[in-house]
Amino acid sequence: MSKITYFESPGRENTDATLQIAKDYAKREGVRSIVVASTTGYTAQKAAEAFKDFSLIVVTHVSSFREPNQQEFPSDLRDKLEAEGVTVLTTAHAFNGVSKLADKGSIGQIIRDTLRMFCEGMKVAVEITAMAADAGLVRTEEEVVSVAGTGRRADTALVIKPAISKRLFNTRIERILAKPV
Repeated sequence: MSKITYFESPGRENTDATLQIAKDYAKREGVRSIVVASTTGYTAQKAAEAFKDFSLIVVTHVSSFREPNQQEFPSDLRDKLEAEGVTVLTTAHAFNGVSKLADKGSIGQIIRDTLRMFCEGMKVAVEITAMAADAGLVRTEEEVVSVAGTGRRADTALVIKPAISKRLFNTRIERILAKPV
């Protein structure tokens, strides 16, 4: 039986603890792939330090997410992380593609809203593993640790057997390691 860490509130102050919980689990259970959401690079830098001996995939917002023709993740940080062996993935958000499975995109919204009932990080953690699987960066039959959060920074860690976005319902959330209440 695994212990779940519950944070009293979501946000930045949980980043270090969330990364440590994820690292401890991955090390103990032999999980090699870590997928981490990062918008501005703060969490990516911390994850790169924490997961030096792992296959680390950092998933950013798609370009033009907030402003046209803008990428929020700094290009110099991308270059630095990639030189250190970290994979930085910028691609379309998986739940936008899933929306095409149903008429008028309603299924994608239902999935997003359902996962958000647990917490925002739950939605993001599932979505970024689908994005990494779509890009061929993680295997769908192997567990990965996915780290995401509420707003900016990390407060949620899950163990997931990912699926590509067009087979999203094959995703298996194996364990919740940490999340805000």
